[in-house]
Amino acid sequence: MDQQKLPNVTLAIVLSCLGFVCCCFYGLPAVILSGISLIVLNNDKKKYIADPEKYSNYSTFKTARIISIIVMVIGVIYLAFAIYKIIQLGGIDGMMEEACRAYADAGIEMPFCD
Repeated sequence: MDQQKLPNVTLAIVLSCLGFVCCCFYGLPAVILSGISLIVLNNDKKKYIADPEKYSNYSTFKTARIISIIVMVIGVIYLAFAIYKIIQLGGIDGMMEEACRAYADAGIEMPFCD
């Protein structure tokens, strides 16, 4: 019997890598992309459990799952830190005032800072 590869493992790896790259955007894209990756991998796991002899790339599946979980944890930590910083600065307005103050200290004029 010919073995085939689990269909969504490569997609999950790509989504997880994109999520890792996008961690710096307050963690939200990382959480979303790794969440999608975990959902896709869960579907592949059900296929593998139903017929393990049919698929050959289960080790790649496990690697993709580990990467997705790591990216999810990093994204959640970064998102929690970003929410904490926004609350600590007094909301979005406080965050903007702090950014304007930092730009002014550096001698940079920004159009949104009056």
